[in-house]
Amino acid sequence: MSAAPVAADIKSDRAWRPSHNPWIVAMTVTLATFMEVLDTSIANVALPHIAGGLSAGVDESTWILTSYLVANAIVLPISGWLAGLFGRKRFYMVCVAVFTISSLLCGLAPSLTILVLLRVIQGAGGGGLQPSEQAILADTFAPEEFGMAFAVYGMAVVLAPAIGPTLGGWITDNFTWRWIFFINVPVGVISLLLSYRVVEDPPYVTREIKERTGGIRIDYIGLGLIAVGLGFLQIVLDKGQRLDWFQSHFIALFTIIGTLAVIAFIIWELRTEHPVIDLRLFKNRTFAISATMMFTLGIVLFGTTVLLPQYVQELMGYTAEQAGMVLTPGGFMMMVTMPIVGALISRVDGRWLIAIGFLITGLAMLHMTGIYPGVDFRTAMFYRIYQSMGLAFLFIPITTMAYSGMRQDQNNDISSIMNFSRNIGGSIGISMVTTMLARRSQFHQTTLMTRVTPFDSTLHSQLTGLGRQLYRSGGGNISHRAMGMIYGRILHTASAQAYIDVIRMMGIATLCMLPLVLLMRKNDPGAASAPVH
Repeated sequence: MSAAPVAADIKSDRAWRPSHNPWIVAMTVTLATFMEVLDTSIANVALPHIAGGLSAGVDESTWILTSYLVANAIVLPISGWLAGLFGRKRFYMVCVAVFTISSLLCGLAPSLTILVLLRVIQGAGGGGLQPSEQAILADTFAPEEFGMAFAVYGMAVVLAPAIGPTLGGWITDNFTWRWIFFINVPVGVISLLLSYRVVEDPPYVTREIKERTGGIRIDYIGLGLIAVGLGFLQIVLDKGQRLDWFQSHFIALFTIIGTLAVIAFIIWELRTEHPVIDLRLFKNRTFAISATMMFTLGIVLFGTTVLLPQYVQELMGYTAEQAGMVLTPGGFMMMVTMPIVGALISRVDGRWLIAIGFLITGLAMLHMTGIYPGVDFRTAMFYRIYQSMGLAFLFIPITTMAYSGMRQDQNNDISSIMNFSRNIGGSIGISMVTTMLARRSQFHQTTLMTRVTPFDSTLHSQLTGLGRQLYRSGGGNISHRAMGMIYGRILHTASAQAYIDVIRMMGIATLCMLPLVLLMRKNDPGAASAPVH
């Protein structure tokens, strides 16, 4: 093709704008994405109810979560390739339709086996929604408007996990677990109708489809390797702690197979002419650092979403709904802060906003190490609000920097990799939190028990006091009961110290991201040009 037509195409791509108001497009594609992200956490608190309703064990019911996450993890990184293959609008609408129909069928599932199979389909449909929305926004808005556009998207993917447990607990307590899936149906139908009317493919997408010759090129080897690699590793992350990690032959085998498949996938994708994922994007230093930061953001966001509610439930006796309420104000804080950050990104160098975000988040985590089992609800709530302020300064600038200086036809791959980085970081964050809590709790329990000796005056004093209380309340075996109460206090203290250890570790890991900011390429906040072609 001569240079003149190519230049004309580039000029046309830069000048293109959707026929509908960009904010209508943004709100349309955010609807289904919000419900999809909500589904990653809303079912967690309902597992005992689902297990009871389907006559299954609670351990078996965890496959409801695992099956969704596995399918989601496989589709996320290849969604950019699929969007380029079939057209982004068509692919997005198929994902919405699959997610909606499978949600309806999940609510009607008569058995656990069928529900797990339907969750696989639901996860596959949902896996394409987040990257597709982000790519749609990147093409719908001008680069100087990316901040505000990604603020809308960020509110969906950050707020949904925060309110998911609260909403799931409320629905389960007041209705039935099946409505956790039924609520997706009307939202999905509305999203599908609106998407058909307002979403459009940009010229470069439609042109690539029309110019494609020689049939559809499908990288079967790449698809197979990534499905096996990510599928097996996601199962490892989800089941590892429950099965005691590498003490289990199942976990060890799945880790080996998954790791080898991922390594083979990377080698294959770097050598094949038509890769499923364009890993060459990582040659761009700013993009590679942005993906690393988004991975860390996923660890912190999802890890703390599990950490704080689990603390107040296990050590303070909160219900699932009350624990969810501890997170909800933080979600609303992000809703307020993200538009402000979205406006700032067009005026301030994104690197400094990222530095502020990691600094606030890291310091907030270190401040949270002051938590103790008797902390009041207001204090626990503000711990989350402080973290949320920092997280709001991370999502939008990191996403914007990832697109900085990249070609427009790379938007699909960029959005896929960035969303995958955040989600896989979330999986690792949750797994890491649960594992470290168990290990550190055992460590502190052992340490505290070494101090419990018959010659300890403090122990003797406590046993005497407990003995008197138990004597007044009646019953036999006073000494044994008193020792049992002392042991219970030791377990409680060990668990509380384990939480503090994990919180401190996450705070330090967050602050370690600060030096990477200096390695990113400086962006021009006032630039109004389109992405490079």
